[in-house]
Amino acid sequence: MDFTDGSDPAVAVLPPELAEAARSLFGDRLDLAAAYAEVLATDGVLRGLIGPREAPRIWERHLLNCAAVAERIPEGASVLDVGSGAGLPGLVLAIARPDLTITLVEPLARRTSFLVEVVERLGLTKAVRVFRGRAEEASTGSTGVGPFRAEIVTARAVAPLDRLSAWCLPLVAPGGRLLAVKGSSAGDEIAAHAKAVAKLGGGEPKVHHCGVGVIEPPATVVEIVRERVVNQPRVKPAAKRTRGGLRRGR
Repeated sequence: MDFTDGSDPAVAVLPPELAEAARSLFGDRLDLAAAYAEVLATDGVLRGLIGPREAPRIWERHLLNCAAVAERIPEGASVLDVGSGAGLPGLVLAIARPDLTITLVEPLARRTSFLVEVVERLGLTKAVRVFRGRAEEASTGSTGVGPFRAEIVTARAVAPLDRLSAWCLPLVAPGGRLLAVKGSSAGDEIAAHAKAVAKLGGGEPKVHHCGVGVIEPPATVVEIVRERVVNQPRVKPAAKRTRGGLRRGR
């Protein structure tokens, strides 16, 4: 790997003060989490998926925060991670919870290429697949693959709650849940967008704090149950892509 830009894999080393939390969240797969942290701090930075200033905070700000969300996911669930980017939170959940089957949904080619490579490098090909396309395409199957549905749909820092629900709730199996990782303004978003969520078939949004007593601050998650199926307009097929709509590890 080329570190001529000043990036250094050492910045991904687990800080001693976070070691106990990391062991609690990742268990015997902590070494796999550390391998992913190094990829994010090196290839992730070089390829523009993680900002250089984020590299020293990968464990605190990204890995542990995402892994804490696993407590809201039932055993053996199917998960769709919308707008995965560098794999947050989807790849982190795949590492922390080997019982889950996870589809990473990401529209940008350079990001899906990165995700496919990382899934293969970490040996996660049996549990994780990568779909190149928008959430609307995943829900309708308009790229020739799918449609997709899952018990749990996750998203982190993707969009305000009204737009996020419009994209994600169609991917949630009836009775399943959308888990949106949010910041301190989660309550304000709920107040502003609860009516829009209800029109989309979602139940009352609820805020959960994940990782209480393990990480500080805990991860803030807005949980929405898909209570009703609301017909969505069919999305027109996207322009032909040079690479396939669904990419899986070999």
